[in-house]
Amino acid sequence: MLWLAMESASARARDALSDGACERLLLGVAQGRAEDFDALYRLTARSLYAFALSLTRNSQDAQDAMMDTYLAIRTCAGQYRPQGKPLAWIFTIARNAVRMQQRRSGREAPLEDLPPLELADDSDPTAALALREALRILDGQEREIVLLHAVSGLKHREIAAMLGRPLSTVLSKYNRALRKLRRQLEAADEEVDLREKTK
Repeated sequence: MLWLAMESASARARDALSDGACERLLLGVAQGRAEDFDALYRLTARSLYAFALSLTRNSQDAQDAMMDTYLAIRTCAGQYRPQGKPLAWIFTIARNAVRMQQRRSGREAPLEDLPPLELADDSDPTAALALREALRILDGQEREIVLLHAVSGLKHREIAAMLGRPLSTVLSKYNRALRKLRRQLEAADEEVDLREKTK
């Protein structure tokens, strides 16, 4: 169930965020076309928010990092060099925005309660639950990898390149994270079953 929800979210994100479409939009943004900036925002906002949230662990800070990221995209789009990986470029800007923000504040905020469907497609509450649980029980690197794959739709090798880690490390951390999630959900199911039996 969890695996299907994560893979379903990943496939939807990959379909919406094709490299070609993002590159065309970035070119339009560089040429000053507001409609291309709006379209780029609509295509990437959910994924970028999830990524920023995985780094900041705070909804408000994630939104601030998104704002800084889109401002940088708008002003620096002309510096993007098409290499087939526009999302990696965008997420690198976001990572830098988060780092700057954390340096300014001198802290990393605790994870706060998020609205139930803030991270996943509104039509798939299972994916929303899976992503919320990922943010709560995974360490920072695992959470980042899971969200980059499941929400942003990046392939594991793209994540490895973007994070500067070996592919084997990314795959290992992703699989470890899924095992953690599976154990958590199985324990929760057992607890519910036990409560129902004692009624």
